[in-house]
Amino acid sequence: MKPGCVAYLCLSSTIGLAEAISNDNSSEPVTLTVATEGGNKSSPFLYGVMFEEMDHSGYQGDGGIHGQLLQNNGFQGTSLGMTSYAPVGDAKISQDTSNPVSDAITSSLKVSVPDGATEYVGFANTGYMGIPVMNHTYKSSFWMKGKYSGTVNLQLIGSRSGIVYADHNLTVNSTDSKFEHFQTSFNSDASPDGDNEWHLTVDGSKVAGNSLNFGLIQLFPPTYHDRENGLRDDLATVLEHVNASFLRFPGGNNLEGLEIDTRWKWNTTIGPVVDRPGRESDWFYPNTDALGLDEYLWWCEDMHMAPLLAVWAGKSYGGIVSGSDLQPFVDDIMNEMEYLFGSEDTHYGKMRVQNGRKKPWNIPFVEIGNEDDLTGGCDTYPDRFTQIYDAIHGKYPNITIVASNVNYSCLPSPLPKNVIIDLHLYRESDEFVALFSQFDNQPRNQSVMVGEYACRNTTSALGTYWSFMQGSCSEAIYMIGMERNSDIVQMAAYAPLLEHFGFISWSPTMYGFNSTPGSITPSTSYYLQQMFSSNKGDTVLPVNSTADFGPLYWVASKTDSKYFIKLANYGPNEQNVTVSIPMTDSGRLDMLAGSQNEQNQPFNVTVMPVSTRLKGDHGNYSVTMGPWAVAVLVAT
Repeated sequence: MKPGCVAYLCLSSTIGLAEAISNDNSSEPVTLTVATEGGNKSSPFLYGVMFEEMDHSGYQGDGGIHGQLLQNNGFQGTSLGMTSYAPVGDAKISQDTSNPVSDAITSSLKVSVPDGATEYVGFANTGYMGIPVMNHTYKSSFWMKGKYSGTVNLQLIGSRSGIVYADHNLTVNSTDSKFEHFQTSFNSDASPDGDNEWHLTVDGSKVAGNSLNFGLIQLFPPTYHDRENGLRDDLATVLEHVNASFLRFPGGNNLEGLEIDTRWKWNTTIGPVVDRPGRESDWFYPNTDALGLDEYLWWCEDMHMAPLLAVWAGKSYGGIVSGSDLQPFVDDIMNEMEYLFGSEDTHYGKMRVQNGRKKPWNIPFVEIGNEDDLTGGCDTYPDRFTQIYDAIHGKYPNITIVASNVNYSCLPSPLPKNVIIDLHLYRESDEFVALFSQFDNQPRNQSVMVGEYACRNTTSALGTYWSFMQGSCSEAIYMIGMERNSDIVQMAAYAPLLEHFGFISWSPTMYGFNSTPGSITPSTSYYLQQMFSSNKGDTVLPVNSTADFGPLYWVASKTDSKYFIKLANYGPNEQNVTVSIPMTDSGRLDMLAGSQNEQNQPFNVTVMPVSTRLKGDHGNYSVTMGPWAVAVLVAT
């Protein structure tokens, strides 16, 4: 994700920010009269979400939205070593490459027990800066090799307090000949903090002088929709409440790879997790790919989101392939399409059925590459796009194709009909307001996706930049501009979505968390996205006003007899607004408001929407917009 604004989409607003602020009509009430007819159809996919695998949060989800809680559980990648492991009792532990669990999981944890051991010994895993221990039923599994018949003890325990929150025994019988898989479940009490770890121990007297090997250890809390290998339920449920219309995956830069060989490879993210090798990510830690292609699609189906699948288009940070050299990768894309859409009579369609999905997946959008106007991709992208587009469109003409940039010098000319172009931009708040009318005068025959956007306050070179009210208000104004033009702005995704507070590479994000119970912290931008996504009509309506845009901005839409009016006040003064909607008599007002720099910090949510009921006076509703406020009025 990088700031970028190119081609015709770099137009600034016809109302400059200085003019907008000078037009602060705080002493004069503003009347908005919403027409009940006319206007333009709005895209049903306007507000969605995009994840980037960063901050231990998103696409592969390790330590974040994917439920598995133990870090470095399969020794994947090259950068972690013995991270998160520690011996328990009188044992020595080491990574053992001579005992791979599978062709994909190429090493295991060796637990060596000294002669004369009599106590239980084993190892601990501390997760991602601790393990969230709550009053839940946990599922745990591991692969084990070595001669042992007896009890394996699993515990969830405070790392410094020593308090045992869960204590569970299971009986196993393992041999030296091969790895065996064991799984169990147990209940836990809640810990007051995230300073916890998972222990696996065995009876040292039965292993004294010998060793055992363990591989691909896993620990899951309850998962969203109770999916096996699923999402962490608490984090996913918070996202569900946003009511996003689509999910863009698997990136982002994470699609591309730092090298061609570390790109996201669909076929290594499917099937049993023990057969997924993982890879180094673009953010300098390994991805396990436990959250893979099918898991994304179950996620979309469970949250009623349309999948927007990106395919690798020949560009990584370490090289670019094009022409005849790209053809094997195009063939791989078509194999992926067959996996997704093919009948069980096809080679890859049969593989999908074997992996638990009988009917084909429904994927309306496929994006070719990511930010191919950047990092040297521009010159070859027109040809690479055309090569991939022709292959996909020739066999699957009903899929809408998305091009990965908006720079016409980096796109084929002419661009095929119905292709959506993808704009990414990160701006400071005043710059977003200046882009309010960006789409007002654009050709109505070219659809746009704003695939990544967010307000960033990067006044310091390093640090964490939480969303704040002025910034979220500027995002609201930009979103109002998009919604007013949602006949051509088909899709928009705030990015990135989620961060673990202990692993921050980029901020702000929509919400964050760590291992402490109750740590999930929605930002001001989270609540903005929730308000706008949950209250949108299918037709954008004309509005007559007694004032120009700035500092007050608005858009109106309706579905059947329900009307939605979005308002934003980008300024330090109160704005009094009368909204007139004929043939309505009651409404609900959701207001997000705070001081200019107010923000929701971890564990301290102070800004959230407040809902009130309004009674219409012959269809007239009085709304007082505080400074830096965003509101949605729903009237019937």
